[in-house]
Amino acid sequence: WPGMLGSLDCMHWRWKICPKAWHGMYCGKSRDATIVLEAVASQDTWIWHAFFGLPGTLNDINILNRSPLFKRLISGDAPACNYKIMDNEYSMGYYLTDGIYPE
Repeated sequence: WPGMLGSLDCMHWRWKICPKAWHGMYCGKSRDATIVLEAVASQDTWIWHAFFGLPGTLNDINILNRSPLFKRLISGDAPACNYKIMDNEYSMGYYLTDGIYPE
């Protein structure tokens, strides 16, 4: 895909030995405590960004708000990406995500 910086998604990893005092904070959709991994993979499935360790109670939007990846993008520190589609030139890349992320 022209201009795609990578595919972004979050996944929950079960934390089997979560301390009992923290269980409520790390217990998300399931009854198990989970830790969230945010990852960006390129088209050749190379993972070039990983943000790991946030509580499982957070959804993808809340994780995005805490992500160092998007703090860099907001400050204007984004990878250079120039491409052309149907005679329109673009200078900003994008991440392929599922429907929960804002445009």
